[in-house]
Amino acid sequence: MADIEIVSHDIHTILSSSERDYLIHCDGNQIKIESLKGKKVGLYFSASWCGPRKRFTPVLVEVYDELSSKSDFEVVFVSNNKNDEAFKGYFSIMPWLAIPFSDLETCDNLNELFKVRGISYLVILDENGKDLTDSGTEIIQEYGVEWTPFTSEKIKEMKEEEKRAKTKQSLKSILVSKSRDFVISSDGKMISVSELEGKTVGLYFSVIYNKSCADFTPKLVKVYEELKEKGQGFEIVLISLDNHEESFKRGFRCVPWALPFKDKSCEKLARYFELSTLPTLVIIRLDGKTLNSNVAEAVEEHGVEAFLFTLEKNCRTC
Repeated sequence: MADIEIVSHDIHTILSSSERDYLIHCDGNQIKIESLKGKKVGLYFSASWCGPRKRFTPVLVEVYDELSSKSDFEVVFVSNNKNDEAFKGYFSIMPWLAIPFSDLETCDNLNELFKVRGISYLVILDENGKDLTDSGTEIIQEYGVEWTPFTSEKIKEMKEEEKRAKTKQSLKSILVSKSRDFVISSDGKMISVSELEGKTVGLYFSVIYNKSCADFTPKLVKVYEELKEKGQGFEIVLISLDNHEESFKRGFRCVPWALPFKDKSCEKLARYFELSTLPTLVIIRLDGKTLNSNVAEAVEEHGVEAFLFTLEKNCRTC
């Protein structure tokens, strides 16, 4: 989280103008700025032409939808679009409020006030207008709704929980969630995670439209098939980071198991294993601990031989 000077803002003052005391909803309704009193407010600086927003905006929508019933959090879109048509098209997918596109002066003032240097950018203010963070984009991308109530203390608590989880790691602690204790096959069958215990498991982080992943997947499948022929107790679970279900399905056709499309555990696991490149193939040994954080390069270079060495090492380690 970036360190920022703790400043208190009057929400009405920074969001209104001499001609306007309201915000707009995508359904055309005008909402009085006074209705934000007593709420945490996220100021979302973004634009339809911004590449990263394609990944982040849906995440923010999901978080907003989960929190909206509590009525203590609101988001205000501060547009950096170049024309009204682009603004309306982008705003139409947002369930929150916005400063009208006609009030570019207020948008410019907010960009300057919060020193916005790149988008998408999310500033979160507390109920009294004080800055909680200007790193909302990064933190929500990582932690989602779990970050609430949007404090640095909560971030510290979650990081400590993750550290404790790694010391007690098991296959179930990695792959099982509160709502799911199974992985799925490409034909829709479900298999309990417990059935994978006692095997070496490769967690394959991939995005189908990523060229490196597209090139690597057939090589990984070949290795998997060779290992199965040799009777090795090895399985692959796809951890897809695809945004589109069709892309997910194309990538899933080649591997035996996967977490469901858009499963919340996918992003959590990417953070948990500190994902830094694609493709990544994490090897989980027989006892559920991490044997190797990424063997993709070794498999690329040595094929099945890399896995045979890994599996032998796995047995010696356990």
